[in-house]
Amino acid sequence: MLGQRRHRWFDPQRTIARTIPLRWAIMRDGPRISGIAALVGEPARAEMLTALLADRALTATELATLAGVTKPTASAHLAKLCDAGLLVVQDQGRHRYFRLADRDVAHLLESLMGVAFRTGALRLKSSPREPALRRARVCYDHLAGELGVQMFEALCAHGAFQFDAAGLRVTPAGVDWFDAFGVDVQAVTAQRRMMCRACLDWSERRHHLAGAWGSALLQRLFDLGWARRVKDSRVVQFTPPGERAFQAAFAQPQRAPSAATAEIVE
Repeated sequence: MLGQRRHRWFDPQRTIARTIPLRWAIMRDGPRISGIAALVGEPARAEMLTALLADRALTATELATLAGVTKPTASAHLAKLCDAGLLVVQDQGRHRYFRLADRDVAHLLESLMGVAFRTGALRLKSSPREPALRRARVCYDHLAGELGVQMFEALCAHGAFQFDAAGLRVTPAGVDWFDAFGVDVQAVTAQRRMMCRACLDWSERRHHLAGAWGSALLQRLFDLGWARRVKDSRVVQFTPPGERAFQAAFAQPQRAPSAATAEIVE
């Protein structure tokens, strides 16, 4: 009897179900983001990744200085970021240069910066370069900041870009505008990458232009001599004549006043 009772009491299926933690029994959708979030969220690694948003390859020594850590510590961080596919490394002579793996990583970082800015996660002591960064900066390979947003909004107002069901696209009028502005249209359209994307600007909370067209446009501003990249920084600095030319090229069309506005003015 004792053996029978023990057999009835011990139900393997029921016991195993009780011992499996609930978190294992729940089916989850999509990839795990906790590992990537932990890598990006570590302060020293976050500083390194932010520095590489300028789309320039840097050495471990340079990144260690920017992150405020020793070179061995920086090397350990960089190894983890490379293993995770967030960075790639290129050997050149005796030096090893690190850069962001691709544009998706840059977009992730820029989006995180936007959330941090919006939720008030700001630095206790801001950099002297921060006003200049908000004015104009490189976001991987395109122009961001106040002037980047102004440029994109002016192009949209002039009909160079339109949003449809598939997203953002350049219009025939936009292609003609780029050609007249001196951009090599054939070279841009031959690239095997996203042509254009509205990228949310973390400082302006509006969109600037990313993608192949955005990259080509920034390079054209450099080629014209209107602006240059500040050394060891993401800041884009316009010359006084260059900014005047920029303002003339990317001025939004004046809207005709409405009847109600005209009555108020009168």
